[in-house]
Amino acid sequence: MQDKKPSPGQARCQTEKSVKELLDQESRTAPDILADTYKYLGSEPINSEVFTSHKFLQKEYELMWSKVWQMVCREEDIPEIGSHFVYSIGTNSFLIVRGEDNQFRAFYNSCLHRGRKLKTQNGCSKQIKCPFHGFTWRLDGELNNIPFDWDFCHLENKNMSLPQVKVETWQGFLFINMDDNSPSLREYLGETDNHFERWNLQNCSKVVHVKKRINCNWKVAMEAFMEAYHSIATHPQIMTFSSDANSQYDIVSENVSRAIHSMGVQSGYLPPGSVSEQQILDTLVSGSGRIINDQKILVPEGGNAREILAEISRENYAIEDGHDYSHATDLEMLDALVYNVFPNFSPWGGYVPNVIYRWLPDGDNPDSCFMDVMILKRVKKDTPKPAGCPTHLLNENEKWSDAAELGALGPIFDQDMGNMPVVQEGMHAAKQKQINLANYQEVRIRHTHTVLNKYMKGWNDNSQ
Repeated sequence: MQDKKPSPGQARCQTEKSVKELLDQESRTAPDILADTYKYLGSEPINSEVFTSHKFLQKEYELMWSKVWQMVCREEDIPEIGSHFVYSIGTNSFLIVRGEDNQFRAFYNSCLHRGRKLKTQNGCSKQIKCPFHGFTWRLDGELNNIPFDWDFCHLENKNMSLPQVKVETWQGFLFINMDDNSPSLREYLGETDNHFERWNLQNCSKVVHVKKRINCNWKVAMEAFMEAYHSIATHPQIMTFSSDANSQYDIVSENVSRAIHSMGVQSGYLPPGSVSEQQILDTLVSGSGRIINDQKILVPEGGNAREILAEISRENYAIEDGHDYSHATDLEMLDALVYNVFPNFSPWGGYVPNVIYRWLPDGDNPDSCFMDVMILKRVKKDTPKPAGCPTHLLNENEKWSDAAELGALGPIFDQDMGNMPVVQEGMHAAKQKQINLANYQEVRIRHTHTVLNKYMKGWNDNSQ
């Protein structure tokens, strides 16, 4: 009798342990938040015009970006009273200010006199003054001064406070939303809010920030970081220490998905047992950038590279920052816990330095975007949080690996860059304007488009 085929989305690699199986082997009790919450979301192709169409991009700005919570910056990027941060999306520009009351406010970055942008770069000032004619507002957005106000008597009874957008904070990040009727940020995040309470990114500071323009749509760039399936062809050097075929792909809530990529184990695409525990340890130390150790680490006979490296991480980070990691699972000390908050924000969970990704469209060009890579580290115990580091903007001729602060991540990103622009070109060239996704390994991409479609219904309707 022929074996019954699994239902769509239920098939798994048989030569690689699942995240659950690895957790079951741990000596520490894993929190419930790490449980598998995969959902099958269908197998239909995706219309590739969502990546290439100028009209779709303009409708994204109108129908989607105007309605969603967008991560702007870290709190430590606006460290002092009077500090301000300029954030732009499409033709919209916003000015986020720390006021005299230490509260954050987000204003439309436009003077109410003649429309000039009030600020064009980040900085700090005691008031908000337009450089054109000198109209001035207090840090709370209330009008302070109109030069030669005798000529503006018609404005005396009008509201001249700077218009605001909603701003909320979460785990040390600042978010804005242009929609006055949107749900709160925590409602939008759903269960994700509970997950990150354990890892407390609020108590971290930004130590690395690198940004680069990429010649592809923002979703093409983002989706390259939403699955491990591409490792076998794009990152073969990490297969000796990183799982891929059985990475755990979760739908956390309506707006959030997650991937857990296990470290310290070999890829399921390699022959079982073809990589020794010593090789796993050596290549993880040299190739991932997640473990730093000056001396050669030897795996004793019968030892487990994953357990050894997780314990080294606990010890090293406790010495570095003074925090206690004795409760943390091996998974939380080693693995890539990659969350994606719709539309474009990707924070890593766990306790090792947390990587943060963000992707933004590049004006009216659907074939270009910006990618930000940040790294957070825990603030040393009993010390104040330092100001955020400046952004290192790479030019078009620089590679990610030219940013030395990214360490081992730089060359890995460069490998990804070898795909993204050519994916964009290929979708333009395709006869069939659609892409096809794996049921399990690429479910997070499908989740993104499922949420996107809720905002973009009727985008190609000529009546709009």
